[in-house]
Amino acid sequence: MQVFHHWTGLDDSARGASVAMGNFDGLHLGHRAVIDLARRTAVPLGVVTFEPHPRQFFTPEAPPFRLMNAQARAHRLDILGVERLYELPFDAKLSELTARDFAVQVLHDGLGIRHVVIGADFCFGKGRAGTATDLQALGAELGFDVTVAQLVAHDGEVFSSTAIRAALTEGDPRHAARMLGHWHRIEGPVLHGEKRGRALGYPTANMSIEGLHPPRFGVYAVLVDVLDGPHAGRHHGVASMGVRPMFGVNTPNLETFLFDFKGDLYGARLSVALVDHLRDEVAFEGVDKLITQMDKDSLQAQEILSAL
Repeated sequence: MQVFHHWTGLDDSARGASVAMGNFDGLHLGHRAVIDLARRTAVPLGVVTFEPHPRQFFTPEAPPFRLMNAQARAHRLDILGVERLYELPFDAKLSELTARDFAVQVLHDGLGIRHVVIGADFCFGKGRAGTATDLQALGAELGFDVTVAQLVAHDGEVFSSTAIRAALTEGDPRHAARMLGHWHRIEGPVLHGEKRGRALGYPTANMSIEGLHPPRFGVYAVLVDVLDGPHAGRHHGVASMGVRPMFGVNTPNLETFLFDFKGDLYGARLSVALVDHLRDEVAFEGVDKLITQMDKDSLQAQEILSAL
């Protein structure tokens, strides 16, 4: 997949795609429907999205809300067969473009798109003034087709990033997965930690969740993909999400123990899929009780994962 971080000065070979456009946070089934409609042409399949997320740009002090970071989103789009990712820098310049200016300067003059697909609730341009209907009119004027995808729902529930965040907050990753069409994953590099797990007999791969919506803290059964390095492959595991209440005040992170694995994962990129929330975080009275509970957590996780 080719990745472009601008819309000006593109070579002709990078223009003329059929694109799905939106923020695509989480890449749930509603997003997949938009992308699949853009796929139904004879020209290359592209995605137009924004980085940072516009909500981050306008309210940088707001609590973390993203379901995936930019690198994880690009990885998922590559898996979905997207050929070109136009990850446009959302800055003051872009935020000040009117709906017409965005359509003319970015979509027509810059990207030279042939076809664009958006969700029915898509808004664009300064002050989110442009609607799906406005883009259809602008496309007819400028010479590109516009398809509006209807929102995807099941049993009356609309699939949305907001609904997925709510499911994760409640500790229900399976409900989130039904809306996503895939397991919710935390993706990133393995960082050096305090190495407490190694001393307890449970060496863990530590990952930051900075900038991401935090799922319910606690212990999870997880599927782990090591994405690069000599240990690349899939593993089963158990992970702790939270602040490690036994060990003082800590920044929230994800610590994952891989079953039947030996090796050094520092610096490797992991994708950790949350399957089931086993229990909440607990401050145990001593290390022995913690280890006993970790043994129970591992057995429970192995039983759950073996049934998948």
